[in-house]
Amino acid sequence: MVERTLGVAQQVIDDAQITCEDLKGIVLVGGSTRLQGLRLAVREFFGQEPRIDIDPDCVVAIGAALQANLLAGNKSSSDDWLLLDVLPLSLGLETMGELAEKIIARNTPIPVAQAQEFTTFKDGQTAMMIHVVQGERELVGQCRSLARFELRGIPPMVAGAARIQVTFQVDADGLLSVTAKEQSTGVNASVVVKPTYGLSDGEIANMLSEGFSSAKEDMEIRALREAQVDAQRLLEAIDAALAQDGDLLNLAERAEVNSAIDALRSSCGGSDLDLLRDRTKQLSLVTDGFAARRMDRAVQRALSGRSIHGVI
Repeated sequence: MVERTLGVAQQVIDDAQITCEDLKGIVLVGGSTRLQGLRLAVREFFGQEPRIDIDPDCVVAIGAALQANLLAGNKSSSDDWLLLDVLPLSLGLETMGELAEKIIARNTPIPVAQAQEFTTFKDGQTAMMIHVVQGERELVGQCRSLARFELRGIPPMVAGAARIQVTFQVDADGLLSVTAKEQSTGVNASVVVKPTYGLSDGEIANMLSEGFSSAKEDMEIRALREAQVDAQRLLEAIDAALAQDGDLLNLAERAEVNSAIDALRSSCGGSDLDLLRDRTKQLSLVTDGFAARRMDRAVQRALSGRSIHGVI
């Protein structure tokens, strides 16, 4: 239990981007901190003696009294501190591959507002489901689901062309509002939710602990899912291109492209990240010439029947 506590302390120090040498003092909280073994571990970890001149059973009450005194307007020249509420867990939304994209990181002081742009995955997509999640894990299934809402009225465009700005705003009371807005038309949709509703301190601590202990594994899974999404996007784009302009390839070229497509498809469901990336790159390479020919054809179609003066 002492080791777990020191692990949390190390995470707090890392989050604050400081070192133990930057700390002016270590305050012990709670009766269990009277244990000599714990005090020794704290001294060794922080490199300084912990404060034992404050009653550990009263320290929380003392801090609350100091804050109440400050809020009451009884501020003195020595009261150069400010108590801020922060988000206990990161807030974000679901992206392709069932990945959790963090918009506001945990420990961010509130109130706060942050925005990020997203786009469509499929050609002609006119709606987008916004799934708001909370937590430190990389997969949506391992985070806490807060709300879902749908943005409709997105102009039908090619995949990746639409610009949807998603704004997360948390007020001083901890109330979260999420708004999604399509930039060209202004259509929008929103939802309001209380992120901490129904969560106990213990559950928050468990979610943080799981996030810390699984960080390396989660990042590996995220890298694989992102590579799978990239591969799927490339496969769909090439399938559409072949359906429209497949006649630009001769039989040998088409066979080479089909072989690269089959190889990539067979890797999409696997767990070999390096193989997936290699085969994605290989498919891109064997279709480079095809893409150039399609571009030439598109230019010829655009210029067909037009004079040089009309183009200029």
